[in-house]
Amino acid sequence: MNASSEKEVPLWKPTAETIDRANLTHYMQWLDANKGLRFETYPQLWQWSVEHIEEFWESLFAYFNLVYSRPWSEVLEQRTMPGASWFPGAQLNYAENIFAKSTPERPMMFYQAEDQLLAEISWEDAALQVSRLAQAMRVMGVGRGDRVVAYLPNIPEAVFSLLAAASLGAIWSSCSPDFGSRSVLDRFAQIEPKVLIAVDGYQYNGRIFDRLEVVAELCAALPTLERVILVPQIGRDASLPPNMTTWADALAGSTPTPQLSFEQLPFDHPLWVLYSSGTTGLPKPIVQGHGGILLEHIKAAVLHNDLRSEDRFFWYTSTGWMMWNYVIGSLLSGTSIILYNGSPGYPDLHSLFALAERSGMTYFGTSAAFIAACMKADIHPGKVYDLSRIRAVGSTGSPLTAGGFQWIYDNINPHLALESLSGGTDLCTGFVGGVRTQPVYRGEIQGAWLGAKVQAFNEAGEPVLNEVGELVIAEPTPSMPLYFWGDQQMDRYRRSYFEMFPGIWRHGDWIAFNDRGGCVIYGRSDSTINRQGIRMGTSEFYRVVEAFDEVVDSLIIDLELLGRASYLPLFVVLRQGAVLDSELKAAIKQQLRQEVSPRHVPDEIMAIDEVPYTLSGKKMEVPIRKILLGLDMKTAANPGAMRNPEALQFFVQFEKKLSPRS
Repeated sequence: MNASSEKEVPLWKPTAETIDRANLTHYMQWLDANKGLRFETYPQLWQWSVEHIEEFWESLFAYFNLVYSRPWSEVLEQRTMPGASWFPGAQLNYAENIFAKSTPERPMMFYQAEDQLLAEISWEDAALQVSRLAQAMRVMGVGRGDRVVAYLPNIPEAVFSLLAAASLGAIWSSCSPDFGSRSVLDRFAQIEPKVLIAVDGYQYNGRIFDRLEVVAELCAALPTLERVILVPQIGRDASLPPNMTTWADALAGSTPTPQLSFEQLPFDHPLWVLYSSGTTGLPKPIVQGHGGILLEHIKAAVLHNDLRSEDRFFWYTSTGWMMWNYVIGSLLSGTSIILYNGSPGYPDLHSLFALAERSGMTYFGTSAAFIAACMKADIHPGKVYDLSRIRAVGSTGSPLTAGGFQWIYDNINPHLALESLSGGTDLCTGFVGGVRTQPVYRGEIQGAWLGAKVQAFNEAGEPVLNEVGELVIAEPTPSMPLYFWGDQQMDRYRRSYFEMFPGIWRHGDWIAFNDRGGCVIYGRSDSTINRQGIRMGTSEFYRVVEAFDEVVDSLIIDLELLGRASYLPLFVVLRQGAVLDSELKAAIKQQLRQEVSPRHVPDEIMAIDEVPYTLSGKKMEVPIRKILLGLDMKTAANPGAMRNPEALQFFVQFEKKLSPRS
């Protein structure tokens, strides 16, 4: 696989005024005035930030005037991965730094659901909700280190709940209510929560989904739960069990005007647990800290998304995707955020563009899958809506094609900055993406972000240019996981990121950098399933599929790659006498929809004679993925290391039948 080069003519070039106003330019001027560091170009600034990582990350405290109650004894004890210890001795609180941006001059957020009009929520109202909820949680016995989990859609109460938990030093975790009970329990059961905040149901694509039965299952299967706060959304009448209260009743018991207060916590005190599924076992419960997320998100929002206080920032997301946490982090820039709760295609694909016009959106965050859907539907939103206030579009979740780049400029706004970015749940950020002072080239991400020493490595562990390699991060960053919950020896952590290149973070994506520092992401280099930015491990699928009596074995392969539409085939080995008819296919898809998520239902289900296995008994997911993406079988797999090499032939023949997907 070789890196392709696009034409050198950029799609967009920053004007002199754009460069002059860019936050990156202001930061460079500040470094010159306050540190005596002069950089003429972004590549020079980036090089300094990854060579002098201690000086770079420490500079952000002063530049952003961040709030802390106790200083640090040093920036970084030693440059080791894993195990880097940042800012020992520091005391601070993530939520306190969010509310430091409070102002009566603009709303904290805008909110719209499918069946509701756009609403504004002031900083004052948000502070009242957060302080009352924090007080209610205190009464429930929630304190430092306790886990507060949420089964909530993208609603204001989810934001308030995260900030209330963080203010107390409690540890947050959330799942979207379209996740089935099995997927939720696979996540929440690992961290033993004390309080659950959940909805009775939600609306999506014009349909109402009742979730009280799932909430009851969660309560029954989580023995550490002491209290449940229910946020009514669909108005179903139901008597509540003794340990459950409604949102309104929980807050009603608080003092009328309680003051916000914030626990002062070590830099590495856990803020939240996110989940990123691997290929085996339960989802990885990734623990990230107050200080690391604070520094990373304010850097990303201000210096790379170029957000300012007058902006209105939107990203279409759910509470089960790290981009929801990223949106909350953008509040650190002083911007107003825009939440949308519902389907991006309801009642049609114009809905988000109508929201953009109505809300005065200045930053439109979306996914490559949504742009592809707009292209396929042949819509032209710029002719229907006033999108002139949008000065930037962000895209993530999967690689954005060159055609997707062109469509955005042709159909949204020809003057905007397009920031295709890539990162991961594992660090809860992007590490390649927008650089407002640089041109935008068709199909190309602008560059690596400050403080992130991102490189492409070949199999020998050497950095390469102009060819595809493994995406690695060669120096520690503050938002890297503190640890995985329950992985005290950090064995699983090391296996997940440091097994291929010891001491170097290997992320699991294919990437190629060119001579000017731009890059292209080509998709996953491992077998994790990535749909709309939400990753699921293959083991989560096998647990559901192989529970069917008719199925004795299975293999699922994600064929999403740059330039291809997403395609997720499931291969099953049937018990003797069983038939893969339409009824069985529908049952498997429905079970995956309920227990995994609607996003992860396979596009096609096919019967095969046997699943290819290694001699050690592992399903050959990565080699089969490579074969189905067009790599030569001799390059993709080693038959001599297989238990059943004849099983490869089906996939070699199947690849020939796959039509090019673009």
